[in-house]
Formats: sequence, structure tokens, C-alpha cells
Amino acid sequence: MTYTAPPYRGLTWDHPRGHDALAASAGGLVHWDVQPLEGFESHPIDALCARYDLVVLDHPHLGEALATGCLRPLDDLFAPRELARWDADSIGPTMRSYAMDGRQWALPLDAATQVAATRTDLTGPPPATWDEVRALARRAPVALSLAGPHAFLTFASVAVALGEEPAAGPDELVGDDTGLAALDLMAALDAHAPPETRTLNPIGLLELMAGTDRLAHCPLVYGYVTYAGRLAFTDAPTAGPGGRRGSTLGGTGIALSARCVPSPELLTHVRWLMSPEAQGDFLPRHSGQPSSRAAWTSPETVAADFYRHTAATCEQAWVRPRHAGYIGFQTAASAVVRAALAGESGHREALARMRALYRASRTPKERHP
Repeated sequence: MTYTAPPYRGLTWDHPRGHDALAASAGGLVHWDVQPLEGFESHPIDALCARYDLVVLDHPHLGEALATGCLRPLDDLFAPRELARWDADSIGPTMRSYAMDGRQWALPLDAATQVAATRTDLTGPPPATWDEVRALARRAPVALSLAGPHAFLTFASVAVALGEEPAAGPDELVGDDTGLAALDLMAALDAHAPPETRTLNPIGLLELMAGTDRLAHCPLVYGYVTYAGRLAFTDAPTAGPGGRRGSTLGGTGIALSARCVPSPELLTHVRWLMSPEAQGDFLPRHSGQPSSRAAWTSPETVAADFYRHTAATCEQAWVRPRHAGYIGFQTAASAVVRAALAGESGHREALARMRALYRASRTPKERHP
């Protein structure tokens, strides 16, 4: 579709999954710039919103965004029945992850969570439990996703599989038994991992697995439909048969900055991006990864096996904290996990350090001038 209204500026991330469908549907209404995945994960949201009208963001940035007042609440722009319909149509907690303080701040353009990726020609059937992952690591190259914030996200997902959601309370990160068991499991697997994998982000891990035989399995990595066919994507491991598939929700939402003055044409375009037509057909045909549950469960969706074999994990995914200090905590805690896996600290010491970092992240910044 083509629009005659002046163009808005939007920012998304530099990958076909984040860019292609938005650019192909913009019709002159939105000019989309891109930033690297690492910028998407860590760049201050208020600085981005000062320059752009539309921002594709991750839900943990909400606390920071609300603290700086840089987003426009969407319930001022869309009717309650529209928001309720999108909530009902979205897989797992994707829509709810962008709601905070009683307002809706973004819409789930894209759904993703950590799932298992496997070269089945090298491994046979993918492992379904963490014990099976351990066994596989003794005979094939297996790696965890540890670069950037992903070391903590992997830790959190293992904790969920072990039966405890991190950060269930305002001051406590995770209990001793769960935290130490998660670190012990990660250390056992990391000891066998190809060294080159420790610095690779999810795209790098999937590229290595798809293009070489140096990595056969990653039990927790954010799923990318663009690798479907080359790799087998399946639900995240459980601690045992019938257990919860521990995984940390990712994906992206589309938000309007406080500087944006949306025209009727822009709101119509955002509605279309959330429509069954866009979610079920247009986005998948343009490398997108829709948030619609119908798209994830329909046999007609492009790369339907990718969605069908990972939908249960997405439905059960853990939603990260979204307070203003969370992004910094996630970065610092990941460094602590990596140091523990490298043997630079004991696991009990690492757990204590992560707890202290979490408590500090919850402390209002005005108390520390």
C-alpha cells in the first residue's frame, strides 16, 4: 500500500526478521533505519525516542522508557476492544509483556523465545530434557548462548525449568537450590563447548551451526525462522518428563515515541501490521516472525514446522522484570555468570553477587545522586 502523508522515521534492528517486512509495507509512510542487534538490546531507549517516531523495542526497556517519559501510551490511540483482541490473538505473554502501570506501551510485532536448535544429521532426534542435553554434550558439540546479556537469560531459563521463576519478589532473585543447580548444569555443559561459541550472539551461533559442523546443538537460543529448514527448532528442554519448558521471552514490540504525532494513516498502518492478513501471511513471507497465535499454529504459515514445534515454549515463556534498572542488571549479571563458568569465582559467590546486583537495580536512582 502507498501513502501520501509525510514520512515518519522508525528504528528497527538490522536483520531480515526485524527489517524486511516493515520496509516492504511502509509505502512511503515510514522510513525505517536499522541498528545492530547489540544496540537493540542495550541502547538507552530515551535517546532513540528523541530521534525517532516509531521504535522497535524489547519489553525489558519499558521501565526505563516510563521513567523517562519517552513513549506514547497506545490506549490513548486504540480502542479497548482493539487492544483486547490483539491480546487474545497474541501467543503466550507477548502482548502483556508490553503493558505496565495499567497502560499499553507497545504492540507485539514479533514473537520469539529461547528454544532448542539442532543439526539432527549430526545428533539424531533433539534432546527433550536437560539430562538428555548433558548426554548429548558428551558425544557431539553442544554450546550455551552466553554472549552479551544471554548468559543471564540462559541462567534464568534453566531456573524456570527447575521450577522457580527468577525475580518473583522485589528483592530476591532466585533461591539457593535453584540458582546453584542452574550454574552447575551450565558449567557442566560449557566445559565441553567449542571455545569459539562463547562470544557469539544468537545469530552467530545459528550461523555457525547452519554453515559448519562445529556446533550440533544449542539447547536455548532465540529462535529465528530465517534458519528454518537448515536447522531443526524444537521446544526448550524440561527438567524431566512433563515439566515446564524453561525459556525467557524475547521478541519485539512496535512503540510510538512521545515526540510522534500520529496521523490517521499511521494508526491505520499499525493496525494493519497487527491484522490477520499481515501476521499470518505478509510478515512470514518477508522474513518476519509474527506474534499471532493463529500464525504459530496454522499449517499454512510459511515455515510452519518452526512455529508448530516451538509454540508450547512460547506459550510458557517467562517475562523478565521491567523496572528501570533491569537492563544494567542483565548486563552485569551476565558477566558474573561468564566469570563463574570460567572458574574465576565459585558458584555460591556468583549467586550472591547476582543477588546483590538485582537488589541494587531495584533501588530508586534518586537515592544515589
